[in-house]
Amino acid sequence: MLDASAVNALLQRAFPGATVAEVTRVEPGRLHLRRAFDPQMLRPGELVAGPTLMSLADTAAYALVLAHVGDQLMAVTSSLTINFLRGARPGDIHAEAELLRLGRRNAVCDVRLWTEEPDRLAAQASVTYSLPQP
Repeated sequence: MLDASAVNALLQRAFPGATVAEVTRVEPGRLHLRRAFDPQMLRPGELVAGPTLMSLADTAAYALVLAHVGDQLMAVTSSLTINFLRGARPGDIHAEAELLRLGRRNAVCDVRLWTEEPDRLAAQASVTYSLPQP
């Protein structure tokens, strides 16, 4: 299993020059990442836009998969379902990803997102990644 700094290095290599969230913690089957607030994330109504939350859910799942399978940058999203639970107020976005299943071909993750407190979720996503085959 890769640690947080190794996963961050892989993400920087996969997306050079992009604003990528920072992985702050990796544990067996779990990962936490944070994306610093940027006013461009907001939609009318001063809430974080849905596409921003979806992107972070996907990034969290990708980072979690990389943490467990290593340098497999060609892992690809095959499914992402998101439930928006409440408006995400402006602030850093946190994502807690949990690996529900890691098989030879697929990885299934649960991702929970918030800006205020972990018990005030803004969204929850189920994300499946297809893993590259040798």
